Amino acid sequence: QVQLVESGGGLVQAGGSLKLSCAASGGTFSRYTLGWFRQAPGKEREFVMAITRYGDIHYPDFVKGRFAISRDNAKNTAYLQMNSLKPEDTAIYYCAATDDPMRPTLVTGYGYWGQGTQVTVSS
Repeated sequence: QVQLVESGGGLVQAGGSLKLSCAASGGTFSRYTLGWFRQAPGKEREFVMAITRYGDIHYPDFVKGRFAISRDNAKNTAYLQMNSLKPEDTAIYYCAATDDPMRPTLVTGYGYWGQGTQVTVSS
């Protein structure tokens, strides 16, 4: 059992940057696949990026060249660096963890979720 707490959200102008953190407690952090998802009002929860226990990184096209995911197993923390933010990136961002690396891009692949942190990008 692992607990996840996101932080680092806020309000930024288009083109700006934010770095989100996901602090984990409990469980064995190094064996988890870690993912970031987001959910905007009226939309489904959407996959953003994931990093497996093996270091494989997964992401959709809208992230390419703008976002980066990383993990620090010594600190039990995952990060999402977001650059060149757009108003369309506005959403609540969630950190998630799973001990199953087979479905890293799917909401249904994760069993543990943080409470979310709000990211708002103004135009």
